[in-house]
Amino acid sequence: MSAAVAASSGAPAAADVEKGAAAADANVDGGGAPAAAASGEGVVGAVVRRWRRQDLLEKSGSALRVAAWAFSLLAFVVMGANDHGDWRQFEHYEEYRYVVAIGVLAFIYTTLQLVRHGVRLTGGQDLQGKVAVLVDFAGDQVTAYLLMSAVSAAIPITNRMREGADNVFTDSSAASISMAFFAFLCLALSALVSGFKLAKQTYI
Repeated sequence: MSAAVAASSGAPAAADVEKGAAAADANVDGGGAPAAAASGEGVVGAVVRRWRRQDLLEKSGSALRVAAWAFSLLAFVVMGANDHGDWRQFEHYEEYRYVVAIGVLAFIYTTLQLVRHGVRLTGGQDLQGKVAVLVDFAGDQVTAYLLMSAVSAAIPITNRMREGADNVFTDSSAASISMAFFAFLCLALSALVSGFKLAKQTYI
């Protein structure tokens, strides 16, 4: 009689244990799926953010080079047209000839960079990976340095001329120097963007 009672009480207990185990398994399975989904969404979000950041950097670098292209064009055109007879001719001064030469060089460099950007937009072949970013970084830095050296060379002689006679020749010289300085600023900022891209470059 006692054995029968023990057997009857043990059966519900065993059933409860099995139900508890099944519920635990269901909880584990149910909780794992949302965790995996959340992990997947986090990876996708990180990739999307990286693409957006790269796109923003690409657009920023191109915009700065467009501005540098325009300023360098103005720098050498204004100085090249600065010819008013007698001593008021830019070719008589080495510093002004240097401004023209570096302005032309910066114009050619930015033109080539914009052509590269156009090729990339149309799906054409460009330099690969880190090499392209390294070329951008080095080219921006060297051209910016040359522009600043031209500005630094032309400012002293222009200031001396304006002390004695402030006329259209000195005004045009100052305008050309200002355009060269703005081109320098644009390429210096572009070099910062290129340096950031180079530091963040990955092979993924």
